[in-house]
Amino acid sequence: MMEYLAFFLTGLFGGVHCVGMCGGIVSILGLNVSQQKSQSSSQLMPILLGYNLGRISSYMLAGAIMAGISASVLSLEELRQHQVVLKRFAALFMIILGLYLANIWHGLTKVERLGQFLWRMIEPFSRRFIPVANFKQAFPLGFIWGWLPCGMVYSALIMALASADVLKGGLIMLAFGLGTLPNLLAMGFLSTQLTQFTRQPKIKLLAGITVIVMGLFMLWRTFS
Repeated sequence: MMEYLAFFLTGLFGGVHCVGMCGGIVSILGLNVSQQKSQSSSQLMPILLGYNLGRISSYMLAGAIMAGISASVLSLEELRQHQVVLKRFAALFMIILGLYLANIWHGLTKVERLGQFLWRMIEPFSRRFIPVANFKQAFPLGFIWGWLPCGMVYSALIMALASADVLKGGLIMLAFGLGTLPNLLAMGFLSTQLTQFTRQPKIKLLAGITVIVMGLFMLWRTFS
C-alpha cells in the first residue's frame, strides 16, 4: 500500500515537471487561453478526460509489461534475490528525480534520451487525431503521448519492474498516473497561470525535496 501512495505523491508533486513537458501537448489539444474564451468548461472537460485517461492507460500497460518481463525472466528464487536490489534502484532513481525536479542536477535528461528511439516510431500515429475535437480523438492521442520519454514515468516503471506482478505493476502506474491528474486537468483550464506558478524556483525546490524524501523513505524500507 505504501508503494502506491508513494507513487501517487510522486505524480502529484512531480506536477511541476508535467506542466513543463506537457505544455505543448495542451496547445495541440486546443486548450490554450485564446480557445478557452470560446469554449465552455463542459466542452473542454471531455477532451481533457479523454486525453488523461488515454495517457494513464498507457502507463498501466507499460507497468504491466515491465512487471511481466521480470516475472517471466526470473525464477521465483532469483526474483527474491533481485527484488530488493530493484526496489533500491527504484528508490535511488526517485531521489535522482527529486534532484531533477528541484533543478539541482539534470542527469535524468540523459535517461530520457533513451526513450527517443521508441518515441520517434510511434509519435507520427498521433497526428491523425489532431486537431482534437472530442473524447474519441483525445483518448487515443493521450494513449500515444503517454509514451513520451519522461524521467518521472521511468522512475515509476522501475518499481513496476521490481514488483514482478502484472497486476501490481499496472496498479503502481495507475497510482502514479492518478497523482499527475490534478495538475494536468488544472493546466487544461489555467495553462498560462499554472505554467508561471510552477516555474518559480521555490515551487520546484519544494517539489523536488518532497520527492527526495519519499525516495529516501522507500530506500530505508528496503533495509528494514
